[in-house]
Amino acid sequence: MSDAVIDLGELRDGTDPDPLPRPPSARGRRTRAALVALLVLVGLAASTPYPRRVGVTLPATAGADAVVFDDVLFLVEPLGATRQRRLTATRLPDGEPLWRTSLPAEGRYWGVARSGETLLAIGYETGPDGGGTLTIALDPRTGAYRWQQPGRPVVLPDGAILLWSAENEAVSALRAVDPCCGTVRWQVSVAAAADLTLRDDARGVDRLVLLRGNGQVEVRDTATGAVLARADLPSSPGLTPRVVRVVGDLLVTVDGAPSVITAYGLDHLDQRWRTRAAGATYVSDCGVVLCLENEAGGRRTIDAATGEPRWEDDRWGWVWPQADRLVATAQGSAGPGAQDLVVLDPPTGRVLARLGRWEVAQYDSDGPLIGVRPHPDGGLLVAELDVRGGTVRVLDVLPDAAGECRAATGLLLCRRRDADFGLWRLPT
Repeated sequence: MSDAVIDLGELRDGTDPDPLPRPPSARGRRTRAALVALLVLVGLAASTPYPRRVGVTLPATAGADAVVFDDVLFLVEPLGATRQRRLTATRLPDGEPLWRTSLPAEGRYWGVARSGETLLAIGYETGPDGGGTLTIALDPRTGAYRWQQPGRPVVLPDGAILLWSAENEAVSALRAVDPCCGTVRWQVSVAAAADLTLRDDARGVDRLVLLRGNGQVEVRDTATGAVLARADLPSSPGLTPRVVRVVGDLLVTVDGAPSVITAYGLDHLDQRWRTRAAGATYVSDCGVVLCLENEAGGRRTIDAATGEPRWEDDRWGWVWPQADRLVATAQGSAGPGAQDLVVLDPPTGRVLARLGRWEVAQYDSDGPLIGVRPHPDGGLLVAELDVRGGTVRVLDVLPDAAGECRAATGLLLCRRRDADFGLWRLPT
């Protein structure tokens, strides 16, 4: 019996089974603008609600990075041709400027994070003595400087900040600090060759795993830094486990050639199961199964509880769990920002729905995805991708949007064609 597939189709050659809203053309724009203004006045006079696209333009320079927290947009942008960077805060959705400040260290900044009442700017500091990753803490309400420390941050469940940095060429430091003032709660020094893996789930980052250069594995509680388990895990002769992943309550290693996959209980490093999977190079969380990436491409899965083989399919590239299903990208569909997406049944790999070609702008593990793709007449088509129901609901066409979209709290932030950022409210 063949798989039951919900095929939702795609836009092809500018057509679609159901007509989609199209962005306005340049011809007659002034006439339409006057008409729209008149209709708005009439609507206000009548005090009746009406649907309309809400858009705010947020000026930005080329090379700027943006992130939204709650109702504030934080923008990191370069100052001219220098390596100096400026951070600005703008209230949403009205675009009211809140504050701006120059970041105290020159370098390349690629992100902003938040821990309670502390804002973290993350970058790579440069200087005459070399450089390294850097975290700068600011007051999110005013932009006032608080502290800075080397390392890249991870926010812990209790609000503390975990920093991982190189002390020198031979030694790295791992420490947890208070967000208010950078005071160290706990710290540990390890060889620079050590690898760090974190458990980040609904509870937050509560466990870290250190794979030391001698092959010893250490599991620590992120709240206290206490060692929960330490062991020399078996490996192929002359090799340490080359891949270590935390998946739920399991620590999974991929080792040797042919590959041996071994699962251990995370807090005690007690072996749960072991299986062989020739050619496997990486393991990832796929719900009730573990997804194995093969050297030749495609996906193979094993049961997360037992390690028994489940299904394999060379049609899929990246696969991730979503709303009790799996979402997969089709091999060979990679393009400028969009890929063909399908919905799979985790235990069997059966195709449940085909969502079409989209770039995902919002990942909500329990809710729908927000997808965008170029519209044939220009701009971007925006849709809600319901993974559980296997349906696509078109939300809007944004004529001025060009890409780099991300959705948050009912808003969609995208680059405009003029390089500024635009903000649109998502229809409900």
